[in-house]
Formats: sequence, structure tokens, C-alpha cells
Amino acid sequence: MVSAVLVEQREHVLVVTINRPQAMNAVDAEVSTGVGEALEQAEADAQIRAVVLTGAGERAFCAGADLKALGRGQGILAPGHEDWNLAGYVRHPISKPTIAAVNGFALGGGTELVLASDLAVAAETATFGLPEVARGLFAAAGGAFRLPEQLPRKVAMEMILTGEPITAARALELGLVNRVVPADLVLDAALELAGRIAANAPLAVQASKRVALGLVDGKIADDAAWDLTNREIMGVARTEDVREGTLAFAEKRKPNWQAR
Repeated sequence: MVSAVLVEQREHVLVVTINRPQAMNAVDAEVSTGVGEALEQAEADAQIRAVVLTGAGERAFCAGADLKALGRGQGILAPGHEDWNLAGYVRHPISKPTIAAVNGFALGGGTELVLASDLAVAAETATFGLPEVARGLFAAAGGAFRLPEQLPRKVAMEMILTGEPITAARALELGLVNRVVPADLVLDAALELAGRIAANAPLAVQASKRVALGLVDGKIADDAAWDLTNREIMGVARTEDVREGTLAFAEKRKPNWQAR
């Protein structure tokens, strides 16, 4: 059986690959477990000084939550570690720096993985966006509050409220990513950046990250934003609109919103 997450150590860097290219690297419970466990491994191993997260294949970094799994009534979070949230990553901060190597489109949860990363390198062909509002949902894995923190507020609000994506070039201009490179060089560029980090004193790097993020005992003080997100998504998820949005997406038609 092929693993949904591949983990490889390259010198002092742990490379974590979401390995579901046939599903555009969409996140299911196996992905959330595998990525979350890889982060735990990185945090516990003194030889690991940085983590690179990427996706298998050339088309997608991550398409977000696996809607087919959700449609079958299956959970997409790591069993027993639901607090890690989407992909075992977006609410699972570690002291080791994390770098997203965005090898293709990063939509919905894919963009939320980038927002949860410390640094990001993107392929020229990558796109970023939070299209959840077009499905009757909203970006509940941190995107709705992290995007306005990391981009100019009005730009972020346009992306959140329209659901329209931006290109890699625009993401670089806005500071959402650190580098944009040809698609075949994304992982190499991320590893080069990770190597520059790993060349520094590891304890000083980790302390710097904890101070920069306000990371205390493995947690960042953003509980109020998460609490509000969780309350809102519970209400939205019960609406007729979310069912209509999901059905319209599957049927490739324009949704008929009822606001109820």
C-alpha cells in the first residue's frame, strides 16, 4: 500500500510530501496523521533543523480537504490528534522552521498550509486562493484570520469574500511567498533556503521562532480566533447553502443560494 505521506531526511532537513497526486493531494485522515507525526518527529530530533512540506506530482501542492471523504462521512483530521487540525499542520506549531514548497495550485486548505508555514517557495505555475465561499463554506482552517494578518487587509478581504485566486507572481509581490522559481526547481529552492537556516545555531534559530510567533509550550496565543472560527463553521456547516454549494460544484453548475 502506498503511503499518503512520504518522509525523508536530507542532512538536517526533513522533507514531508503529501503523496496523493491522484486526488490533487487533498487532505484525508491518513494525510493529517502522517504530516502531524512527521512534525512531532522533527521537533523531537535534535538533528532536524528545518522542515519542508510539499506535494507529490506537478499539478497540485494541496487541494485542501478531501470532499469525497467528507461526503462519505469520513473524518479528515488525525484520530486522537484533532487539535492538530487540517493536515496535522495548520494548528500544530513546532520550534523548527517550516517551509512550504508549493509545486502547483494551493487552494482552500492548500493556501492555509502556506499561511501556517514560516516560509514559502512557489512554482511559477502555482496559484493561491480561498474558494470556500463559492461552496457555501469559509476558510475554517485558519485562512479567514491568517490571510488578513499576512497580506494587506483589503487585498486579503477581496480574496476571502470573492474566492478568486491569485498567481504566484502576485503572491510574491504581496509577500505571501519568499521565492518564485521554475516548477522543476521548487524543491531545490526550498532545500537551499532550509540549508541556509540549518547552517545557523539551531537553538538560537528555534528560540527566535518561538519569540517571533509567541510560541509557548507548543501553542500560539490565537485561541480566540480559533474559537470564533469553530463557532462560525459549526453554524455554516448546517445550512442548506453548504449542501447546495457542494452539489453544484460536483455537478459543475452555478449554485442557487437560499441564504438558509
